[in-house]
Amino acid sequence: MHPTKKAILISLGIGVILMLAKFVAFFITHSNAILTDALESIVNVLASGFAFYSIYLSTLPKDENHPYGHGKVEYFSAFIEGILIFIAGIIIFFKSGYDLFFPSPIIQLLDGAFIIAGTGIVNCIIGFYLIRVGKKHFSITLEADGKHLLTDALTSAGLFLGILLIYFTQIMWLDSIISLMLSMVIMYNGYRLLRRSIGGLMDESNLELVKEVIAILSKNRQESWIDIHNLRTQQYGPDIHVDCHVTLPYYYDLNQVHHEISNIDKLINSHANRKTEFFIHADPCIPACCHYCKMSACPVRQQAFQGEIVWTMENVTKNQKHFDL
Repeated sequence: MHPTKKAILISLGIGVILMLAKFVAFFITHSNAILTDALESIVNVLASGFAFYSIYLSTLPKDENHPYGHGKVEYFSAFIEGILIFIAGIIIFFKSGYDLFFPSPIIQLLDGAFIIAGTGIVNCIIGFYLIRVGKKHFSITLEADGKHLLTDALTSAGLFLGILLIYFTQIMWLDSIISLMLSMVIMYNGYRLLRRSIGGLMDESNLELVKEVIAILSKNRQESWIDIHNLRTQQYGPDIHVDCHVTLPYYYDLNQVHHEISNIDKLINSHANRKTEFFIHADPCIPACCHYCKMSACPVRQQAFQGEIVWTMENVTKNQKHFDL
């Protein structure tokens, strides 16, 4: 079984157990704050179930209908999870507000507090595990689920301390106040997850990858690579697609051009930390490029070499040749 599938199945199974434990804690205590945590656990289980299906799809090979693979479904999975988290936060917010004015009696708080503490510790362990596997296999779904569980663990820690505070002070309305604060944290995390997933669905550029590609190309720069521009990235699950324009000497024949482009592709894939598919468009040099071209034996040079252009995020991502140093 693929490691990402194994990880999400573990998360799903443990999530069901923790959800049941939190509802047991609620029925023992009748605490609104504990109910908040229990309701969010339903979201955890639903999200993990959908995440498992999206990871299954993302690991399928490319086919005629999906030439870029199925990896983008992970962004859709994260989008659904973000919506569920945000809606859960809204529901909890309004219920907590109602219970602030119409409180219910709370009992056996200490028992409920320790159950919540136990679920928080387990969520913390599983959350770090999912993030580690997600980063290793470049799965946004696993990372999103792991971060969600870490947030849930942090929420449980705050809830544990809040319940102890209520237990020792006997100020019962604090239960609804704590629940209101937790609901706002939940909504904020739902928003962040939505923001990231929408960015991926709209092919938002992976800036960290762009910086990594620029660094690799700059470190291994060849004199025939006169210029690079219009560099863009897209992520499809664990796979990265990069396209760019490379300016080469105009007198190179097709074999030489193919050789240079293949070298760039091999260079990136041997140095980058994930599988990268390159689409490179070759541009012929023009006289205006001469002053930053380092070709030592150029037979058609019209200007003396003055200095190479330093490739940066600002100039490499623009869709134009660079004429100024």
